[in-house]
Amino acid sequence: MSKRIKKAVFPVAGMGTRFLPATKAMPKEMLPVVDKPLIQYAVEEAIAAGIEEFIFVTGRGKTAIEDHFDRSAELEAILMERGKHDALETSLAMIPENGRVTYTRQGNPLGLGHAVLCAKSLVGDEPFVVLLADDLIQSKVPCMKQMVESYGRTGGNMVAVMDVPREETQRYGVLEVEGTNGRLVSACGMVEKPKPEDAPSTLSAIGRYILDPGIFDTLENIPRGAGNEIQLTDALAAMIGKVPFYGYRFEGRRFDCGNKIGFLKATMSFALAREDMRDDVRNLIHEFAEGEAAE
Repeated sequence: MSKRIKKAVFPVAGMGTRFLPATKAMPKEMLPVVDKPLIQYAVEEAIAAGIEEFIFVTGRGKTAIEDHFDRSAELEAILMERGKHDALETSLAMIPENGRVTYTRQGNPLGLGHAVLCAKSLVGDEPFVVLLADDLIQSKVPCMKQMVESYGRTGGNMVAVMDVPREETQRYGVLEVEGTNGRLVSACGMVEKPKPEDAPSTLSAIGRYILDPGIFDTLENIPRGAGNEIQLTDALAAMIGKVPFYGYRFEGRRFDCGNKIGFLKATMSFALAREDMRDDVRNLIHEFAEGEAAE
């Protein structure tokens, strides 16, 4: 049996330049999908997977994330005074217990691997998960919960994977597949952002990871990779043969909220999934379609 996973790392130091000017003064992780910021979806997914401690790797200009997961006496007083008890309950429910949230800084933008390495002293010698808020996954069973349940039978390193068009492999870390067993894929290699003609498969990693603590020593010793950054995929590949490595074909739909179209798709899909919004959103889509046809 594998150790129970209790800690999650959220790399949130990215600048969000693809969403400028919106992200000039607001962290990209605070962009709302319907009425909830991206980072809150990620935290709620971690909680559903049994995570108890939340580690945010931040950078300059990210204090709004800290404020979001903290209490606001003024807001709470106003909501109470105005009798908005449902809103008050919602604002309090998203705050983890005292002592469960920690923040550390990534001083230099040296890649995802470096961001994970910044959490080394806070994670310690135990397996942990990493969630990227840019990757929003809509599913009946939260993606990380699916992975943690599978990890209990396998151990090792595990990444969420999905097939992508071959022409898009240069945007992902791509697995070299050794074998499959249901949703679980055994990997014997991994390549960061390969050209389509060089990609070993189209099975690509997205922003959900379960990592063996040995990843930290590997990250400290590997050379910089693509983009002159410390790549997490390079560290995972370097550990193959020492630690089992799996891809997990999750159930659900993934939205790349790091780009505008993916963000809009996520907003529409999550709005359509809500009973209080579904009919109005369908009518809105119909109105837009009719307007486009008339033009």
